[in-house]
Amino acid sequence: MITKMEKSYSELIALPTFEERFNYCALHGTVGAATFGSHRFMNQDFYSRPEWKCARREVILRDNGCDLGIEDREILDRIYIHHINPLTIEDLVNSSPLLFDPENLICVSHITHEAIHYGDASLLQPLFVIRRPNDTCPWKR
Repeated sequence: MITKMEKSYSELIALPTFEERFNYCALHGTVGAATFGSHRFMNQDFYSRPEWKCARREVILRDNGCDLGIEDREILDRIYIHHINPLTIEDLVNSSPLLFDPENLICVSHITHEAIHYGDASLLQPLFVIRRPNDTCPWKR
């Protein structure tokens, strides 16, 4: 069984804002809901394969290491590669084309990845912090 691609990178990058891209990717999952359960070893094995590492490098280069491919959102920590259409055990067992398809992959930060999977936009950090007089000097507030 080959999973049908419902969403794509081409559609994602047509969205101009980070918020729109986040909403496009959001899975609205729940904390603690296992993706692979007792088959987690399959998922971990996949991410150690040379083919994955090559695909990962290509996506990082394509997206310039930016969160959801937004130019002014450079990822300064570890870069995660998110599958826009989530993988299933069947995808791994049957070597689905979605595993390495660049149309199904996007760079994200750890925080964005967590927010996508758990549907919690409150985890996202604003691009700029709104500064106020004396906000870094607690005794002058």
